[in-house]
Amino acid sequence: MTSGDNGANTPEDDDPFGYLYADGQARGAQPPSGGYGYPNAVSRVRTVGERQYGQQPPAPQQQGAYGRPNSAPYQAPENPGGGAPSGRRAMAPAGGGRRGPNTKGLLIGAIAVVAAVVIGISFAMMGDDSDGDKSGDQAGADPSQSQSAAPRASSSSAAPAGELPKTDAKDLKLDGGAIQTSEFKGSKAVGGTYVSGFNQVGAKATWTVNGIEKAGTYRLYVRYGVPGADANATLLVNGEANTQPLNMKNFGGTPAGDWEKGWKTTWANVNLTKGTNTIVVACNDGNQCNAVLDQFYITK
Repeated sequence: MTSGDNGANTPEDDDPFGYLYADGQARGAQPPSGGYGYPNAVSRVRTVGERQYGQQPPAPQQQGAYGRPNSAPYQAPENPGGGAPSGRRAMAPAGGGRRGPNTKGLLIGAIAVVAAVVIGISFAMMGDDSDGDKSGDQAGADPSQSQSAAPRASSSSAAPAGELPKTDAKDLKLDGGAIQTSEFKGSKAVGGTYVSGFNQVGAKATWTVNGIEKAGTYRLYVRYGVPGADANATLLVNGEANTQPLNMKNFGGTPAGDWEKGWKTTWANVNLTKGTNTIVVACNDGNQCNAVLDQFYITK
């Protein structure tokens, strides 16, 4: 090929962008029929102002199950704004994260509570048993000891509700040479006192009994002491003497002269009125009064 004009079919004519150059336009180059000057380019004709740059095109609608479109876009499980994730949960790492309930600690605590309740019930049952033993011992006590240990009532006051009156030497009114003393042991009166000087005519001990709730026949008990010999006295109730003297015998055969071992108890029936009554033990003519007096009490 030699230099020169080779005709109209020049490289400029073959250049698809020749129409952009001045010499190509002078040679009559025309823009191609396709879009944007590329072969086989697809021309998308749009109305002016329809396309706006800087906006994302709408996402294509996903196809749901059985050809139905999904109503909500998929969101990752960790997205707090989405719905509940489907499928398995991600397992927390072994060294951290939230742990489940401490079932072992709860079990130990429950066992401790049960043990404490059992121990408390056991102690309560032991306490009940000990109380029952005590009551049984009291029920088996000697009746004479129970009577002698009972509280006394003064001559000027009524007995507690449900009890009959009791008294001892220090609350008796003494006349005719009778006095309180404590020369020898054995008296159950408060302070170990008893009535002495009773072995003479005219001596007497008076007990004013208050609080008799119902008139009737009662039994009067007198605790006395003798020096190994029998004695007796006159018993008067509300000024009227009993037909039989108060018997103060030497029961048991105490040795003569032994006052400390000569303590005895005797009784006599007395008729009392409701309210206040007067009981007198007196040494009158014909009585053998070599005795001392300790306690008086009434039973039904």
